[in-house]
Amino acid sequence: MPKIIPIRKLRDTSEISELCHSTKEPIFITKNGVGDMVIMSLETFEENSGMSDFYGIKKDE
Repeated sequence: MPKIIPIRKLRDTSEISELCHSTKEPIFITKNGVGDMVIMSLETFEENSGMSDFYGIKKDE
């Protein structure tokens, strides 16, 4: 189930960072009840976008 939070919650950056890393899924941000942004951990982004190959990023083994 997607995680959806209001934009005012972005003030607590440590909590948002922990949430991004613990869910390993995109987090949807709403503004005035309407979808506005999506955030995720760098690891999740790399796994889902294929951009790690483009940038030459090597994952730790």
